Amino acid sequence: MATKKETKRSAWDIVQLARHAERPNIHDYIALMCEDFIELHGDRLYSDDRGLIGGFATIGGQKVMIISHRKGRTVEENIEANFGMANPDGYRKAMRLMRLAEKYGLPVVSFIDTPGAYPGSEAEARGQAEAIAHNLEFMSTLKTPIVVVVIGEGGSGGALGIAVGDRILMLQNAVYSVISPEGCAGILWRDGSKAPIAAEALKLTAESLKGLGIIDQIIPEPKGGAHTDYKATAAAVKKAVLAQLAELRKIPLDRLVAQRYDKFCAMGRFNG
Repeated sequence: MATKKETKRSAWDIVQLARHAERPNIHDYIALMCEDFIELHGDRLYSDDRGLIGGFATIGGQKVMIISHRKGRTVEENIEANFGMANPDGYRKAMRLMRLAEKYGLPVVSFIDTPGAYPGSEAEARGQAEAIAHNLEFMSTLKTPIVVVVIGEGGSGGALGIAVGDRILMLQNAVYSVISPEGCAGILWRDGSKAPIAAEALKLTAESLKGLGIIDQIIPEPKGGAHTDYKATAAAVKKAVLAQLAELRKIPLDRLVAQRYDKFCAMGRFNG
């Protein structure tokens, strides 16, 4: 007896899964993927931004530096983490930790899950744009392997501030885009209800981005989404990360950095 073929999800459906309240966050991945984790705090300039977390970890016997946006499960946790929207202090903390990774010869594993960088006036006053721009420049020449995993929302410069990597991986139902569908709809049509149309046009799904050459690998999720089986999702992410690190370790650092730089410079080029 033939089984009914599963209906392909729309881009808007995938946006909803990427934002699902029960979707695994960085704390879940650390608990399920890492043998140990030592969190490091502060940017040594202003504060310890709680929208971004990082520290030394071991994944499958491999010592790494983890950097990630941080979301909570409850309202209180999300308020503490600023709903995953980092301030400039968070991006400067990330840079400090990546500099440590380079010093000790540790690869960086960066997890992306943010609606965007925090847009408040205090963040702007402390140099939000400069902090993100400096991270882009810094990561492009960091002399250690960098694997990036988009696990939920990948929103605009807030995501890109810790997403310049040698390999960009993306969960099947994650999204990665220059702007949210609602923001795009508001700008183009002054009508937020057209967000589903904007989601399709933005090409923000893993499948679309793989086709465009923006990401390198799609990590499969359980049939109902990552929130239905944390262990299976984390196991798939762990397997993919370790496989990429094994390949990147074979490449001499100078060549690795040159390839990373060329990879990002090539994005957006077109003929005609």
